[in-house]
Amino acid sequence: MAMEKTFDAKTAEPRISEAWETSGAFKAGANKSRDDSFCIMIPPPNVTGALHVGHAFNNTLQDILVRWHRMRGFDTLWQPGQDHAGIATQLQVEKMLAATNQPGRRDLGREAFLDKVWEWKGEYGGTIISQLKRLGCSCDWDRNAFTMAGAPGDPRTGHENSPNFHDAVIKVFVEMYEKGLIYRGKRLVNWDPHFETAISDLEVENIEVDGHMWHFKYPLAGGETYTYVEKDEDGNVILSEERDYISIATTRPETMLGDGAVAVHPDDERYAPIVGKLCEIPVGPKEQRRLIPIITDEYPDMTFGSGAVKITGAHDFNDHEVAKRGNIPQYRLMDTRGAMRADGAPYAEEAAKAAEYAGGKEFTVQEIDAINLVPDEYRGLDRFEARKKVVEAITAEGLAVMTMSDDERLGPKPKLKKGEEAPEVVEVPLVEAKKIMQPFGDRSKVVIEPMLTDQWFVETSKIVGPALDAVRNGDIKIMPESGEKTYYHWLENIEPWCISRQLWWGHQIPVWFDENGNEYCAASEEEAQKKAGEGVKLTRDPDVLDTWFSSGLWPIGTLGWPEQTDELNRFFPTNVLITGFDILFFWVARMIMMQLAVVDQIPFDTVYLHQLVRDEKGKKMSKTTGNVIDPLDIVDEYGADALRFTNASMASIGGVLKLSKDRIAGYRNFGTKLWNAARFAEMNEAIGSDGTLPQLSETVNKWILGETAKVRETVDDALTGYRFNDAANALYAFVWGKVCDWYVELSKPLLMNGTDAQKAETRQTMAWVIDQCLILLHPIMPFITEELWGTLGERQKMLVHGDWPTYTSADLLDADADREMNWVINLIEGVRSARAQMHVPAGLYVPMVVTEIDAAGDAAWANNETLIKRLARIESLEKVSDMPKGCVTIPADGATFGLPLADIIDVAEEIARLEKTLGKLGKEIGGLKGRLSNPKFAESAPAEVVEETRDNLTAREEEEAILKSALTRLQEIG
Repeated sequence: MAMEKTFDAKTAEPRISEAWETSGAFKAGANKSRDDSFCIMIPPPNVTGALHVGHAFNNTLQDILVRWHRMRGFDTLWQPGQDHAGIATQLQVEKMLAATNQPGRRDLGREAFLDKVWEWKGEYGGTIISQLKRLGCSCDWDRNAFTMAGAPGDPRTGHENSPNFHDAVIKVFVEMYEKGLIYRGKRLVNWDPHFETAISDLEVENIEVDGHMWHFKYPLAGGETYTYVEKDEDGNVILSEERDYISIATTRPETMLGDGAVAVHPDDERYAPIVGKLCEIPVGPKEQRRLIPIITDEYPDMTFGSGAVKITGAHDFNDHEVAKRGNIPQYRLMDTRGAMRADGAPYAEEAAKAAEYAGGKEFTVQEIDAINLVPDEYRGLDRFEARKKVVEAITAEGLAVMTMSDDERLGPKPKLKKGEEAPEVVEVPLVEAKKIMQPFGDRSKVVIEPMLTDQWFVETSKIVGPALDAVRNGDIKIMPESGEKTYYHWLENIEPWCISRQLWWGHQIPVWFDENGNEYCAASEEEAQKKAGEGVKLTRDPDVLDTWFSSGLWPIGTLGWPEQTDELNRFFPTNVLITGFDILFFWVARMIMMQLAVVDQIPFDTVYLHQLVRDEKGKKMSKTTGNVIDPLDIVDEYGADALRFTNASMASIGGVLKLSKDRIAGYRNFGTKLWNAARFAEMNEAIGSDGTLPQLSETVNKWILGETAKVRETVDDALTGYRFNDAANALYAFVWGKVCDWYVELSKPLLMNGTDAQKAETRQTMAWVIDQCLILLHPIMPFITEELWGTLGERQKMLVHGDWPTYTSADLLDADADREMNWVINLIEGVRSARAQMHVPAGLYVPMVVTEIDAAGDAAWANNETLIKRLARIESLEKVSDMPKGCVTIPADGATFGLPLADIIDVAEEIARLEKTLGKLGKEIGGLKGRLSNPKFAESAPAEVVEETRDNLTAREEEEAILKSALTRLQEIG
């Protein structure tokens, strides 16, 4: 039956996917013919996730490598799975409960709520898996893992291929705790008041918003004064006045209530007289005003504001470090919902305790944290409402730094008439409106509060060494190299890792407390009770582990550790991890640390990092901008293969990833080109190759075998070096250019007018070459190649398990045929290019001359004269001693040809047209160069705009070079 005219991706892709899966084509070890193993761990998408362009790009690259290794006979496993995504999943379930008028999380209670989460996971958790299958991902889906598998409430049974991840996580926590690698402590964290939990830096969005900077006076204790002196750069005094205060600036006045000190730089001469003295926080009941010390620290910037900063260690990350260095008390002002604390003793009692500590009394972190320094009238207020009241109170008391009103600061004052009094100078509080970077929860969208809370930490300083050594000594290679520098910088300056979250969905911390606060860490409550003793009442820590902790065990946990499974022995350590730059710290580095700490082995030998996928102009995709590209829409419109080929073609190591719909459409056309070549082969009975290399006599057939060997070597070399773009581009040039265009065209005379032997040889060659196209393209374009593979003959197995070729140029390249056919192709392309530049009518046959030609060129012309004349639209060839006037020269290897065009085209008109076009182009290029050379443009314009301008300049300059070449040719004619 004749092939369909086109490839119908919508009907074929689901049918092919089902055939792959039902046949077990993706199972670990499928198509194994060698002992070498190859394993990739999928970066587990969130169980709440839906496929986006980043997933599509990342998983395309993984699938290319997996399919390539599987076809080469490696013992291959692509391990799939999902992350339980604590905060994201809890949010989705709470939204579902609200939308369906069910009781909320707190009304349900922990156990009932978790039952709802498991129900939700069962119904919606597989969404992204089905979407990855639509992309053609060849994971071993029967082994689909889950980072909460085996946790209490997990309703699954009989899933022996998906290991009990929960037990592995708990085991690691207990062992690390017992080794002193995990501990509980009070640290400053990003706190989300909506979810009432600590969150990681990755879950914080820093957004520029309109803010204010307030300037306030902190009066010196006992009414002391000092001479405040400001000098210019030359040391000249420009201001000298007696002050009884020190001025500070803040964007968060409500946190003043928890100040522990005011800090100035040790080199700041302005404040040298008052260093070590006490100042008064200008808010709260007058009779209980707290006194705090003025200290020195390297942190304050002498050139910013007043040069003095308040230190609120419990609510600012920089202040926290200053407070630790100076042993300054850190007072927590807010509760878990971001409201001012309402617990504790009355303010007068709490302030008295704080005064003792400010006076030198020793303290513990717990003692300080128990003190509530929020004045009674502010207790329970939202933090932003408290801010307003604090500002109003300080201003009313006259302790805001004042400045002249706008009227007083506008230009020269008008001259006064005789007897007229000068207007009174009006002063107003100094409040600067300014843009500030404010942290927001990426899911809650509320302002994040730095909060000092009890959390669980991994003492990373004790496990970081081996992770650094593994990359330094080459056991693990990070690509591109810039990723290694980032990796070293982060690990060499690593902080303790906060692994606890105040959520319900997650692995609950395996630690129990008795009534005296003693800790008992154990894998179960029974074991904890044994440690505590019979009759001791225990309460389990309600916190859960950060998802990055459990996903940090992904490589070993998915392979069945701590059991010594067959998969663990076969596939660990794994090979390459492909992931985004943005989680190098949060996941990649932690996996390396954790695997080395737990099993003393690296988790993988290569890390391939890629950038964020952007739109065609290099802009970050966002719903607000309206430039989001949905990969599933692309698959619906263009087919999965076109999206996959686009992803591969733009995957240069460390390159910017710009996704363009036009480019995707172009690669769909590439698939159509391949389909049409296969139809041509079928119509000419050139199908059903058994893989045997034909014995050849025809030059064109010898040539295409050599070209096939060259591209096979290029593709293998590129994929070995993770240069996916080089592999894709080489295949595109070969399949479209060499096979679909040139070979199909060059074979027609043999297929139509050749002898029976020539026809048979050419059919056999074409069948083999088309099969090689399908095999080499399959890892990138699996659907159309699998469809053609099954259509073009009876096969012993599906293409997914096709045998990857090993032939080389040394085996297949015929030097004489290679030289002759490439000479012919280059000559035809040269003539076509000249004709296009000169605007010669496309169908017009024109004469050609040649002044010199060597023996090889003479033979190539003689062997292919009919073909060259037809494809280049050449009427005749005449040998001449000199080029006649009005000729366009066309160089060829060992020959010089010419096209006499003076009598065919209007040279003067063509010159005028090109000069006019070049004039417009020159102005455009000048404008682009002017923008790029303007420092203000480079500094103020968004990075993507600058990059787009550079790209436009490059494109215009390339266009200019082509047109100038054409103009030069025309001028030679004239």
